[in-house]
Amino acid sequence: MNVAVVILDSLRKDHIGAYGNDWIKTPNLDALAKESLRFTQAYPDSIPTICARRAIHTGSRTWPFRNWEPQREDMFYPAGWQNMPEEQIPVAETLSEAGYETALITDTLHQFKPAMNFQRGFNVFDFLRGQEIDHYRSALPISDAAVDRYTIPGNIEVIREKIRQYLANTSRRQSEEDYFAPQVFRRAIDFLESTPDMAAPFFLVVDSFDPHEPWDPPQEYANMYSDPIGDREPTAPNYDTTDYLSERELERMSGLYAGEVTMTDRWLGRFLDKMEELKLNENTLLFLLSDHGVQLGEHGLTGKVYSGLFPELIDIPFFIRHPEGKGVGETSDFHASTHDIAPTVLATMGLARPQQMNGQDLTRILEGRRPEKERPHFTIGHDNYTFTRDDDYALMCPNDRYWHRLYDLRRDPKMDNDIASDNPKIVDRMYEEYIVKDAGGEPPPTYTDAERARV
Repeated sequence: MNVAVVILDSLRKDHIGAYGNDWIKTPNLDALAKESLRFTQAYPDSIPTICARRAIHTGSRTWPFRNWEPQREDMFYPAGWQNMPEEQIPVAETLSEAGYETALITDTLHQFKPAMNFQRGFNVFDFLRGQEIDHYRSALPISDAAVDRYTIPGNIEVIREKIRQYLANTSRRQSEEDYFAPQVFRRAIDFLESTPDMAAPFFLVVDSFDPHEPWDPPQEYANMYSDPIGDREPTAPNYDTTDYLSERELERMSGLYAGEVTMTDRWLGRFLDKMEELKLNENTLLFLLSDHGVQLGEHGLTGKVYSGLFPELIDIPFFIRHPEGKGVGETSDFHASTHDIAPTVLATMGLARPQQMNGQDLTRILEGRRPEKERPHFTIGHDNYTFTRDDDYALMCPNDRYWHRLYDLRRDPKMDNDIASDNPKIVDRMYEEYIVKDAGGEPPPTYTDAERARV
């Protein structure tokens, strides 16, 4: 059996038709959901980008970020942003040793640095350069006027410089096919077309940075859900409160993101169509998920604010399509997570999992059985902040417990009304029994800004 894993960065669950959205066009994601087991309460092990991907590849939890060391002295990274540990064996390495043809096709720039170790186990390691702040081409020719076109007055300087670099990287675009999601999925299609000549099964990871910002899709998509507001576009958010945005700018930003989602869905569809054309659906186990979402004004926030561990940021889509139709069209409220993929793949292939893998084999759920171990609650981390939930309540707090927010999920699923002050016993119970226990028996560590920036 072959395996394909598709990762779509920053894809919000509530922007997909299969999860109830009725205004954004995601026909290919919706069709895939009908052919798959769909998880309704999936979460990343931790966020953001690198933290979630380490869990996907290693099958191991990355939170609670103990003994974390920043990778560079000149950059500010969230706690937990680090390379794949040498002592952890990634799923691609195990499969490669078992005779699989392994390939990673991605434009997710943070994996480019060889020291990050994400190339381990892959026979084909295909990176598309140029996303976001990748120093791919010189940004010196990009004028302030050009940057103005893709930013708004409230954007901070860091965002402006990200856009300057991005504009340099994408200055040679001529058509939709030159955008990043189309390039990633076209490369993946090229790989699929080579598979009939392979003597071995394959393990393919297609890791698309879209629909991550900047949100600058072609006009067909850009104006699908909102109208332009003038000669400046809010293509990238500050990771902050919405004070820097007008109501109209926020509406346009949300529309641009939705357009990026639809463009990504279209090119995902071409990849899925190629799988069907080559009859790979008949012998390929397919996973599709996101690493996290993004805030678009909900709870007064935009971007990926560390302390804003609300559904728009941490709820993720998660599908498994089995070639034998196991779980087809069904849903599960099991708290599936990023670190479950590797154990599930190895269990399906009849291969032993490395000792460090502490995720679960989800094939049991595909077959209608109980999971290996129940997860009546789940805990995730983002920098110095932690979220935990069970069927009734969600608790959010900084790791030093400076404040707490508690939400009644039965009555308030969007987490709008903090009830922590009226329920201190529930707060204490969830912190001790969920967060501290899941963190290994001690509170999760707290890192200062100086430690994170190494200055």
